[in-house]
Amino acid sequence: MSMTGSIGASGSEEGRTRRLVGGGKIGAMTIGPGDFELTTDELRVVARYAAESAQEVLPVFENVSPGDPRPRAAVDAAWEFVNGARRTRLQRVTSLDAHRAAKEAVTEAGRLAARAAGDAASAAYLHPIAKATQVGHILRAAACAARVAELKAGDDPDAGLQLIEQARQRATPILIDVLRRYPGAPTGKSRVAQLMAILDASLRGSGDPLRPGTTEARERA
Repeated sequence: MSMTGSIGASGSEEGRTRRLVGGGKIGAMTIGPGDFELTTDELRVVARYAAESAQEVLPVFENVSPGDPRPRAAVDAAWEFVNGARRTRLQRVTSLDAHRAAKEAVTEAGRLAARAAGDAASAAYLHPIAKATQVGHILRAAACAARVAELKAGDDPDAGLQLIEQARQRATPILIDVLRRYPGAPTGKSRVAQLMAILDASLRGSGDPLRPGTTEARERA
């Protein structure tokens, strides 16, 4: 069922409602058994996390494609939702446009920056279904930013791990709670997939910091 399902359902198995401290209900969205709920406020936390990463690397795309406004429009749409606007077609459309821009970018770093922008906008539509592919809506923008850092540093993996550690540090308890409702990040051969898996494992685990340059960090990379 889509995330536009019933709101404020009862505490039954099919209509569990996630509550805030103090017992207040916030924008609860219910789906069928076997999955879980996401609140609008939780979605805003996820979108903020992705938008922060996308904002950081947006200039990388604009430097190589100065006449293309699509990724910036996607980041702006993400921030509109984060700052309280309702999610609308704006986030969907600008996300798709940013991903199209990514395909047209002339450098890998530019492609990743545009992709991060698309992911930031689409985070508003993270689905409450227990599939590993959904983790990309939460963490892929940060992984893209980390890969951009590696490329800017001459393909240095320590630069990527440093960005992953920064992303770990700014993950809020709410974001980690949302992440843990999903299966682990899907495995992949691309460097972005590897970085996303490192971040995912770090957030789900003890939260021990990554120390770029150490043997442990290089093994995880």
